Amino acid sequence: MRRLGVIAAVAMAGVLAACTPKAPAGVDKNILDEAISQAIGDPGTCVLIAQKGEVVYQYGTHMVCGRVLPTCEGTATRTLADLLKDAPTAGDPKTASCRSNPERTRIVAWAAGPVAGGDMVYAAVMEGDLVPPGLVVADKLQTAFQRAGLGSK
Repeated sequence: MRRLGVIAAVAMAGVLAACTPKAPAGVDKNILDEAISQAIGDPGTCVLIAQKGEVVYQYGTHMVCGRVLPTCEGTATRTLADLLKDAPTAGDPKTASCRSNPERTRIVAWAAGPVAGGDMVYAAVMEGDLVPPGLVVADKLQTAFQRAGLGSK
């Protein structure tokens, strides 16, 4: 019976992995994962990259990426997918940061904008005890994208 549970767990992991976007065309997912991990990696981090409205990359678990968190604009909340839809396609990234829980012990940071030199946009969220401001998240991500070869083609 225990073996059956292990087999089911492995099968479920395979199904979930198949549903996760791999990486933008021409970019090695492992290199991009590592660049983002070094820049802003944290268990409470999610990064989505979209091209022509379709998500082509996801860093972070579905659970982290699907959380509903404060927008830092009043009492409204959103998911990262909501922010991705509104990501600027040119110019400076949209960023925000604020306390994310009633005890004011956790912080959420949002960043969204164009991937330099390409036709892609990204959205990122970090939430936790020690989270940098959204502006810092955006800056570190642009460096990570360049290290992975995004926007340099």
